[in-house]
Amino acid sequence: MARVRTGVRAMGAVLAVVLGASLTGCSSTGGKRAEERAAAAAEGRAAVNTPRWTFAMVTHSGDGDTFWDIVQKGAEQAALKDNINFLYSHNDEANQQAQLVQTAIDKKVDGLIVSLAKPDAMKAVVAKAVKAGIPVVTVNSGSAESKEFGALTHIGQDESIAGEAVGDELNSRGRKKALCVLHEQGNVGHEQRCAGAKKTFDGTMQNLYVDGTNMPDVTSSIEAKLQSDKSIDAVVTLGAPFADAAVQAKQTAGSKAEIDTFDLNAKVATGLQSDKLGFAVDQQPYLQGYQAVDLLWLYRYNRNVLGGGLPVLTGPQVITKDDADALADFTKRGTR
Repeated sequence: MARVRTGVRAMGAVLAVVLGASLTGCSSTGGKRAEERAAAAAEGRAAVNTPRWTFAMVTHSGDGDTFWDIVQKGAEQAALKDNINFLYSHNDEANQQAQLVQTAIDKKVDGLIVSLAKPDAMKAVVAKAVKAGIPVVTVNSGSAESKEFGALTHIGQDESIAGEAVGDELNSRGRKKALCVLHEQGNVGHEQRCAGAKKTFDGTMQNLYVDGTNMPDVTSSIEAKLQSDKSIDAVVTLGAPFADAAVQAKQTAGSKAEIDTFDLNAKVATGLQSDKLGFAVDQQPYLQGYQAVDLLWLYRYNRNVLGGGLPVLTGPQVITKDDADALADFTKRGTR
């Protein structure tokens, strides 16, 4: 099964809290209540009778980014269970994302979930939310800034540690020269991933910046690099959709480089099974959405704060062909 590099202890704590909350009052009536909650979930009804609070999630996702579809699905399923009115909005332009957060504040939401890919642009508006008494949880990007900005906690992977895991994996595969493909300039998490990989990789690694909103440009940029330097034996993309572009670029360039990637989706699972991809680093986006809603609910219901202000890690997991069969069905339903 996939190797869990970090976060086991933290996720164990998450599950303990969640299970503890769901099993409150375990007694002679506990079994019946559990059955009632399971029935409610199966029928698409809330499993609790707490007030119908409104939580907003505002991310830096661009249009069509399948990674954030998975985050959103996790959040929506937790919201259904927790009787939450869930609002989702996104914009990959930092100033627009900040405006969406302001809109949520104006709506006086009961909880806010926000990603901090470009933290400098988000600092002031997150401070406004905190000052307004809105509990904030950060997800995915911005673990280093989350506590400073006043968030209750951060849910995601440490991007530097995830990058270091990539460097270690490349070493174990005997790679000597790698490209790290960044598809969103200014995203601190992306820079941390490549820097982490470069830190532990024994070979040489070069960053390649591409326009992630223009997939033909992504493919042609990688292709040009592989054609000009045949000694490149590994390409690391920072998002699942870009792995497929790298595979196409490799074929056109006649390169023998191994294509590896961050994140997981159905295409990546298929690519691992067919050896088109070497490995993937999964940060479990479904968990990021699900736990963010659950933790806000726990805070509103019981003033629980998980992690003591430290990040709650959801990855990285390094996934190879050996793991792909077990995960393929989950990727097809959009939860991995």
